[in-house]
Amino acid sequence: MDYNFLRQLADSWGLLYLVVLFVGIILFTFRPGSKSKAEGAAKIPFNEDNNNAQE
Repeated sequence: MDYNFLRQLADSWGLLYLVVLFVGIILFTFRPGSKSKAEGAAKIPFNEDNNNAQE
């Protein structure tokens, strides 16, 4: 294993891996039913502020 072999491996299979990973993340994000979970997670910082203000 030399540098040129590793570079060719990264250029071909590394690119394919990153594209598949990117598509997987996009599909996971936009899957049905994820909107309510995303909205709930987006409100977490505000919920903590409201709880601290009431104490």
